[in-house]
Amino acid sequence: MSSSNPRESDANSPGRSTTTVINASSPTSASGAQVTNAQGENTSEDPFLWLEELDSQRAMDWVVGQNNRTEAELFDNDFEVIRSGILEVLDATDRIPMVTKRGEHYYNFWRDSQHPKGLWRRTGWESYLENDPVWEILLDIDALAAAEKIEWVFSGAQMLRPAANQPYERALIKLSPDGGDQVRVREFDLPTLSFVPGGFDLPVAKTKVSWADADTLLVATDVGEGSLTLSSYARTVRRLSRGQDLARSPEIFAIDPSHVLAFVSHDSTPGFERDVAHDVIDFYNSKTFLRRHDAWVPIEVPTDVGVSLHRDWVLFSPQTQWTHEGTIHIPGTLLLADLEEFMAGTATLREIFVPSESTSLQSIDFTANYILLNVLQDVASHIYICDPANDFSIRPLDIGSPLHSFSASAIDDEDATGGDDFWLTLTGFLTPTTLARGKVSDNDDAPRVIKNAPSRFDAADFEVSQHFAVSDDGTRVPYFQISPRDLPLDGKNPVLMNGYGGFQTSLTPGYLGALGPGWLVRRTETGRRGSYVVANIRGGGEYGPRWHRAALRENRHRAYEDFAAIARDLISRGVTRREHLAATGRSNGGLLMGNMITGYPELFGAISCGVPLLDMRRYTRLAAGHSWIAEYGDPEVPEDWEFVKTFSPYHRLDDALPEGVDYPASLIWSATSDDRVGPVQARKMAAKMMSKGATDVRYHESLDGGHAGASDNKASATMLATSYEFLWRHISS
Repeated sequence: MSSSNPRESDANSPGRSTTTVINASSPTSASGAQVTNAQGENTSEDPFLWLEELDSQRAMDWVVGQNNRTEAELFDNDFEVIRSGILEVLDATDRIPMVTKRGEHYYNFWRDSQHPKGLWRRTGWESYLENDPVWEILLDIDALAAAEKIEWVFSGAQMLRPAANQPYERALIKLSPDGGDQVRVREFDLPTLSFVPGGFDLPVAKTKVSWADADTLLVATDVGEGSLTLSSYARTVRRLSRGQDLARSPEIFAIDPSHVLAFVSHDSTPGFERDVAHDVIDFYNSKTFLRRHDAWVPIEVPTDVGVSLHRDWVLFSPQTQWTHEGTIHIPGTLLLADLEEFMAGTATLREIFVPSESTSLQSIDFTANYILLNVLQDVASHIYICDPANDFSIRPLDIGSPLHSFSASAIDDEDATGGDDFWLTLTGFLTPTTLARGKVSDNDDAPRVIKNAPSRFDAADFEVSQHFAVSDDGTRVPYFQISPRDLPLDGKNPVLMNGYGGFQTSLTPGYLGALGPGWLVRRTETGRRGSYVVANIRGGGEYGPRWHRAALRENRHRAYEDFAAIARDLISRGVTRREHLAATGRSNGGLLMGNMITGYPELFGAISCGVPLLDMRRYTRLAAGHSWIAEYGDPEVPEDWEFVKTFSPYHRLDDALPEGVDYPASLIWSATSDDRVGPVQARKMAAKMMSKGATDVRYHESLDGGHAGASDNKASATMLATSYEFLWRHISS
């Protein structure tokens, strides 16, 4: 958890997503003499280091050559049918326009075929209830990009809280020039629907910003030498006044450069106004400070205890066992105290939620008078309502939809009449999303359905089931299987597995609107349809911090053993076999796929490895890699490298394959503009596999789109279709 300002969150979601082949191994030295890359680094131990030259001519020649090769093979009529079907789903105008309430308006960001870059817009409640709401267009990103000749990608808007009973008039618009994490921040005037002449305008960088007041921003960004951490994020925070030069603005907070990120947020909640500073040490350790009398006063808890503030409360969530004043609190517990009492050392901590072996707390939110708890039990959703006025008693909100996902979030806890209203979203693998609006009250009447998304494919003959595989160390690992009913268990079914297993991220049921037409409803020559499997492996958050920490650092192999165990379980149950089993994963899931390619090649016929980490010897030197040391370990520390190298796919390619086993057919893909992981690890992995004679290896790199791999619906459809088509062709015969 982290401190949040409910009036500065992004106003976009409910409650607050001819063939030329270049030699893969060139350039090398035929004489064996030392070769260096553009940075002067010795490439004798890594002949593919030159591919780390992000946009050099020789690196981009290789990329273009590989793109041409991949597209020449895949982009045919069958591919276009799949791509068009996916794009139709993504561009559908009958999608639910999810909204955020600010004042009397409901804000939404929308993309479709007519507006590929999107519209930022708003409407009123009565209009939103209609099948075709009337929207006021606030900012047309397509028109802006055309006028400014920059391919802007909308990255969110932060609203300035107005004076009491006044309308919202100002916002900070975040725009990425290429879909990456770096954004330009510009002040926007809602009454005139224009950028403010001479207003706040922060240059493109990895920026975090908060309104302090109408004429002041709290800015964490790149302001030159010494202002960034080793992870490429802001090390310092400045208070920027209107009309002031950013470089000359006063520094108000700074952290050690070895830490990940510094930022300061202003909580503008009436009666609870305050500045809160955050020193993010790593992904799981941080310090939180309150501004008191021009000094930063720390909230004294262990660094691995998450801290969140809400009005007069402070909330805690420990990642490891926490003993406070003689009481032991287990990981994943939610605790609450009066903030001022805690700062004075007189508070008593109250346990609001305590996890069991099968449950974890996924998120919380606050209405005017209640706390909403979103809980997983064996990866199935449950919602509980906590009533502070009734001694913090907890009761379930009865939804009654097994193997589905649903979440509750406050609509506007400061609304005079609807402060206890909440959004309820419900979805499942085969169930299109439903959006409902409810009110927490003594009787908890059933929420009113506001909008239903239509089906995107015929799911009548499919079913969802949950299974448990046993991993190497005896741990039971859950997975979801989406398959045709009466599936013949003869090992001949094409199956696609998906996994992530990191950063305490949970994979929960969600409607397969694009995967339905892209995978499930396709048929092999013998009439078999596709099946899909979601693996809830360790490293994720499905069972809270303990599930995540079980696969950290030296225990990383457990995530890979879990995924392999599920693959074996599918094979042993007769659902599929190696030649019909595919797997896909992105980012940390791409690292998972790299370890399936190199560590478990006998289990998979084909793999799609997207925007991946793969060279774990150098990952901390590339893009934002230094920020993930807490997850993987530090390869610069010899003791850490001893275990990190055991899950570095780029290095595991040097291991001998089991006799009679080849690498799975592998599509490795990335994006040039990805400034989080970067494309260079993917390039090097593909090049090294090709140099080893792996014939069924293809590489594809989008030239924009950032870490998402795509900046609009058309690019997303192409990305998904490329992955599905490659995998289907290799396992469906």
